[in-house]
Amino acid sequence: MDVDNIFGPIDIAVSGMRSQSRNIEVISSNVANARTSDAGKGQPYRRLETIFETQSDGISPVTVGDIITDMSDFQKIFDPGNPYADESGYVAMPNVKLPIEMMNLTIATRAYQANAAILKRYQQMVETTLELLR
Repeated sequence: MDVDNIFGPIDIAVSGMRSQSRNIEVISSNVANARTSDAGKGQPYRRLETIFETQSDGISPVTVGDIITDMSDFQKIFDPGNPYADESGYVAMPNVKLPIEMMNLTIATRAYQANAAILKRYQQMVETTLELLR
């Protein structure tokens, strides 16, 4: 493991926390709009996905590269009384699947917690080193 400077582990952990925080915001937006049948222009809400990037092939901080729109098909539900229903009585609903979003939220939360644990361990290591030098 080649780390260029002493702040490498801190930078990596903090960038992981920032990226996962943004990912949690995107997932929360998906969950909040899971039943939005008109998000504008007569179309239901489309699920968003976070794309992570690193700056190099080696050990480096992670960033949110882009937030893309999931272009998979909308779900259709039969609701003939709905004002957004088509001539067959079906309403196009967002392509958000709540169980998948909840799994993604759990993964993002655990990744955030892991990065926070790294910062805590690093702090303990520095404190122990300072204690030994006294």
